[in-house]
Amino acid sequence: MITTDITVDELKERLNKGETPVIIDVREEYEYQEGNIPGAKNIPLNSLPHHLDDLEDLKEQEVIVQCRSGKRSATAQAFLQQQGFSNVRNLVGGMLAYEEQR
Repeated sequence: MITTDITVDELKERLNKGETPVIIDVREEYEYQEGNIPGAKNIPLNSLPHHLDDLEDLKEQEVIVQCRSGKRSATAQAFLQQQGFSNVRNLVGGMLAYEEQR
């Protein structure tokens, strides 16, 4: 099981190369509306357990989770790993770090 986090630099480099990693934004919808990473799917942390069936196909794939600062996404990372997801990576610093580097 891979538990490495991902840095904003690493993610941006991959996005700039045209990669389309699976990104789950676990912030609330209003936070997502205020700004988000292109292609990120918004599933608020408290509703994540209700979306496990939708995410079943991703269990063996890399999944990047992110929130505002990295705290909620760390919770989401641990939860998904408990559900059998093998490669969940937390975006270090969350949207705060991402927006800082625009």
